Amino acid sequence: MIREDEVRNIVGKMREPFLHRPLGELDAVKEVKVKPEKRHVSVKIALAKTGTAEQMGIQQEIVSVLKEAGAETVGLRFEELPEETLAKFSQPAPESETLLNRKNPPVFLAVASGKGGVGKSTVSVNLAISLARLGKKVGLIDADIYGFSVPDMMGITVRPTVEGEKLLPVERFGVKVMSMGFFVEENAPVVWRGPMLGKMLNNFFHEVDWGEVDYIVLDLPPGTGDVALDVHTMLPSSKEIIVTTPHPTAAFVAARAGSMAIKTDHEVVGVIENMAYYESAKTGEKEFVFGQGGGDKLAEELQVPLLGRIPLKQPDWDKDQFAPSVYDRSHPIGEIYMGIAQKVIEKTAE
Repeated sequence: MIREDEVRNIVGKMREPFLHRPLGELDAVKEVKVKPEKRHVSVKIALAKTGTAEQMGIQQEIVSVLKEAGAETVGLRFEELPEETLAKFSQPAPESETLLNRKNPPVFLAVASGKGGVGKSTVSVNLAISLARLGKKVGLIDADIYGFSVPDMMGITVRPTVEGEKLLPVERFGVKVMSMGFFVEENAPVVWRGPMLGKMLNNFFHEVDWGEVDYIVLDLPPGTGDVALDVHTMLPSSKEIIVTTPHPTAAFVAARAGSMAIKTDHEVVGVIENMAYYESAKTGEKEFVFGQGGGDKLAEELQVPLLGRIPLKQPDWDKDQFAPSVYDRSHPIGEIYMGIAQKVIEKTAE
């Protein structure tokens, strides 16, 4: 079984992808643990930037060389190099085109809610797919860093690939997707503090090759916390949709998210009332499980239109293209989303 000093020697010779110096020279091999009985090696590495295409590239290299050297499993953790190391070895690089500085930027469409559990991510996914079905080029950023769920909802089982110095988003249902879920192990908790999360979001805007896109839909975290504020700060101009249920309390809390958008000079284009009612398949009778009027009240308070009411109903699951939260275009709720997407296109073209 490979020894700790051998791990340090092998990994230390590998070059840091941004500073182009050996990791050992940068003192970037921060921690090495070897469990001989399990043939497992864990390594903690410091890079100039984390959550990037370059991190994914060197991650694959390290796993490959350590397995060739005798490890059966490899666990990697990353942190950022200290400022003094960056200052010592960095060279200024020319500014490249990013999602935020391109000449023809896309329409940024943030989907927000006042609280969790109102179906905001489901709305984000199906709105993005509906926009793509209407012929738009669409990207979807799962900005709900702690509660990322978009990959699972869309049935995505692969991770982004690296091309040159950029990450290529995963594409499904005609939508290009980036999510924090691609960068953590399955079911692992995210224990980062706000500043680190903000850096990850920033990388989604700057380190990903989105290609040509008309819309970038952002699934924001619920509420008005650090991550939501980071997104509002990063985007000088954004449209916003507020999701609520019909319950008066949900609508009351959602008003805060709308107020935050207005105070950061983002335009609220409308409200979506999710879980509006349940319709019996046998009788056609509607039951208003969460009450009535929340969406109308919120739209009135924010002085924006109610874009649509979405009832409670499960998508039809396709075993060949499993995506547990995606409604087919011909599904009754899929048709509602198509109508909402058409309204969004009209509103954002004004």
